[in-house]
Amino acid sequence: MKRILLTVMVIVAGLSAIAPDTYAQVKKGNARAATRQEKTDAWHKDMAEFRARAAQEHHLSALTDSIASVQARAALQNQDFVLEADNVTFKNGSMVFVNSSTNFISVKGNRAVVQISPSNLASGPNGVGGVTVDGTISGQQIKTGKDGRITLSMNVMGIGINAQIEIYMFPDSNKASATIYPNFNSNTIWVSGTIVPYENSTVFEGMSL
Repeated sequence: MKRILLTVMVIVAGLSAIAPDTYAQVKKGNARAATRQEKTDAWHKDMAEFRARAAQEHHLSALTDSIASVQARAALQNQDFVLEADNVTFKNGSMVFVNSSTNFISVKGNRAVVQISPSNLASGPNGVGGVTVDGTISGQQIKTGKDGRITLSMNVMGIGINAQIEIYMFPDSNKASATIYPNFNSNTIWVSGTIVPYENSTVFEGMSL
């Protein structure tokens, strides 16, 4: 009988020693699980906020593009705009990225200015790395294609220029490209950039020929 009681006491003592360790482990495990859940909840919250901001920024960007497109179309129709070029392609196929503030085609009423200044190193005849020519517009025509693209064609004649210019503005955008066909040679030039209303342009016009 004594031996049985002693055995029972040993077992009870062993269980008493194990119970606190087990409780501590369970408690620690629950704490880790709670921490993981908090991190997961925080991640989901951050992602939801990020998606909301991204959706708002996308909406604002689309709205800005839409306004710019409407303004550009109106400016083109009214012949009161500037095509600010960010790249120029020459007859030999070489394309150069350029400063849009010194490379442009501007139209104001019956006057057009074409300025090509591909060099930031040399001053050029116009003082800003290239050539500036201006002239009077004639024979202008505006057409809108089935795809919504607007084409403005015109002749420009002046002291330093005698050329036909075609400007193409893409639908739902203020992006545009232009082709300059000189009448006295075959040195055709292509430019691409954006169209902005004349009063909103920040281009710098150099000295004309």
